[in-house]
Amino acid sequence: MHELSIATAIIERADEMARADGTDSVSAVTVRVGELAGVVPDALSFAFEVARDGTALAGARLQVEQVPAQAWCGPCAEEFAVGMPPFFWCPRCDRPSTELRSGRELEIAAIEPAPATA
Repeated sequence: MHELSIATAIIERADEMARADGTDSVSAVTVRVGELAGVVPDALSFAFEVARDGTALAGARLQVEQVPAQAWCGPCAEEFAVGMPPFFWCPRCDRPSTELRSGRELEIAAIEPAPATA
């Protein structure tokens, strides 16, 4: 399950980003996962819960924003959903598309610091 290595990398990077912002504890990490990224969101969430134990993100939750795959057809200027399995044929002009506009993302979108304790 490669989601475990991805979750570990997210935790490491989120910890680095939080410390660079002067935060010691994180309550949530939001990641954007493209439909064609080859990552199963539920498996990533599970792997995150396993990998976060014993780290600075031990109490953090993972929020996954799924990004649909969208292609662009230059000849008719149509953006369309690719779907799964991917189909890169323009539904408007019936030509193949060569430009994928979204759907491969795998990125940290936001880190929410944990509330300060008194």
